Amino acid sequence: MRIEQLIIFENDDFVAVNKPSGLLTIPDRHDNALEALSTLLKKHYGSIFTVHRLDRDTSGTVLFAKHEAAHKYLSQLFESRDVEKYYLGIVNGELPVPAGSINAPIMEHPVQRGKMVTNAKGRPSLTDYEVQESFGLFSLVKLRIHTGRTHQIRVHMKHLGHPIAVDELYGSKEPVRLSAIKKKFRLGKFTEEEKPLLARLALHAFQLRFTDEKGVRHELEAPLPKDMAAVLQQLRKHKKA
Repeated sequence: MRIEQLIIFENDDFVAVNKPSGLLTIPDRHDNALEALSTLLKKHYGSIFTVHRLDRDTSGTVLFAKHEAAHKYLSQLFESRDVEKYYLGIVNGELPVPAGSINAPIMEHPVQRGKMVTNAKGRPSLTDYEVQESFGLFSLVKLRIHTGRTHQIRVHMKHLGHPIAVDELYGSKEPVRLSAIKKKFRLGKFTEEEKPLLARLALHAFQLRFTDEKGVRHELEAPLPKDMAAVLQQLRKHKKA
């Protein structure tokens, strides 16, 4: 993987990278053998500082600082919630209310390790959502998180009853296939098994907005990955049909 192909923007202070789904942001302490984005960047730049993270299965914009002063400033921006974080997600079903806020505290699951739940005893968590397009079977939703809890969007969309598509932990691991979208779908003559359009979590961190230490305003955007774009293309095509 060439790191140059993943860079969205860089200057002397930081670099914004479009993280592919399936790649860790930083090395996993339980499995150091797995490649991580921060490791790739260290090989490229010599030293790099992690500002924030995305879940392994979530794709999109991640920010890294190039030196300690930038790391301190950017980390404080995230901590004080002065960074606007926007996501695009393909969710299951059609939401009855097209826009709103999910204000539901989140805590660790009492039994299942690595899983989170909404619970009154949890930490305050706020997510805004706005439906961009509805297709019946799925909806494209724009989301903004005001807090940075583990799996926040995934937990909140489950809480709404419309989990992110292909979310094994909070919904269904069933991939998105053309046969589910196209009514008169037929396999090709020499094809034994249908290849999924999307086989991973349908969540993408598409935009970060913030003001840097020099007073420059940034809107850093990662284009939608090909697999999510392919699903939307088919949903639009067969919605018209």
